Amino acid sequence: MATHTPTEATGSGVIPVSDPARREPVLTIEDLDVHFPANDGSVARVVDRLRLTVNRNEIIGIAGESGSGKTTLVEAILGISRFPNRRLNGRVLFETRTRGQVDLATISARQMRRLRLEEIAYIPQGSMNSLNPVLRVGDQIADGMIDHGVPAGQARGRVPELLERVGLEARVARLFPHELSGGMKQRVIIAIAIAMSPSLIVADEPTTALDVNVQRRILETLARLRDEMQVAIMLVSHDMAVHAQLVDRVGIMYAGQIVETGEVREAVKRPMHPYTAGLMQAIPSIDRPRARMEGIRGATPSPRNWPEGCRFHDRCPRAMPVCRTIPPLLAEPVAGRREGVTGPVDVIAGRQVACHLYPESTPPEARSDGSGRPAATTEAAR
Repeated sequence: MATHTPTEATGSGVIPVSDPARREPVLTIEDLDVHFPANDGSVARVVDRLRLTVNRNEIIGIAGESGSGKTTLVEAILGISRFPNRRLNGRVLFETRTRGQVDLATISARQMRRLRLEEIAYIPQGSMNSLNPVLRVGDQIADGMIDHGVPAGQARGRVPELLERVGLEARVARLFPHELSGGMKQRVIIAIAIAMSPSLIVADEPTTALDVNVQRRILETLARLRDEMQVAIMLVSHDMAVHAQLVDRVGIMYAGQIVETGEVREAVKRPMHPYTAGLMQAIPSIDRPRARMEGIRGATPSPRNWPEGCRFHDRCPRAMPVCRTIPPLLAEPVAGRREGVTGPVDVIAGRQVACHLYPESTPPEARSDGSGRPAATTEAAR
């Protein structure tokens, strides 16, 4: 599959990344906490002070190791966590089509149920277990629409069209899930997700357990639907290759927080955070000379005991004394030529990073010059 970029048309109606409508947020997450108190008095801070913006008509990827909090973030956005001890703080602001801005963290379960599928759709992890084994595919696609007020006849009449949009024949509607392959099941799930023309689709590991050829078709389907429907897609995956092929912008998640965001090609080729650089160095490449691959040392820490300061400092090859005590801020570095983790990098507007290698990320009161201003690190400042 060819690499998809924000300015390349993979279907009809694509909006260039420079279009102002592309920059309009559909989802804004502000200082989100998802904590789980334990019986021993400890608290698992699975998502902690997380900040993220999803723009209309873009595909944004969320990447990170297992245990970084990606799925918990998805469950918090969609209100589907089943743990009664969950503590949710912060704001999850969603721009609805008819009711203006709502905070998904505070609305009632009934209001959230109405928004799901109608305006926010979900593609769950594990398509093999996501369909009811005793109902035909067509009935399952129509069921959500009927529950949201679409007349039964009209809902069933739309099933062939929805199947066609995801690359399946109309006859699939008469089949049971056990008669479908894994890739066909995943495309049925996508058909359910787009049934009500939502503004946002959240896809949690949509290519898990699928072979590479089927993965490619699923990614092509998502890219085409974004272009045709002008829908925002949040794609959650630990696979950086998937993000490089599909998304416009990527957010790197570590230890319950976003540590870097930016246009995907920039993040892949010129990572700014040492954790992002470690992820990229752990991916085999035919372009680099043969050498022993090195993974990121250590293991993801426990959410019950995140390290003080920067949560990556005990695994980071570039750690400094300040990293052990002061948490870095997710900030936008000054544009220009900077010294990055893999050498000089030309920082473009719109990238964000939480790392003390960039003075903007260090809280003003902790900066060594005491001025409360970022150190002069761009070539222009020098």
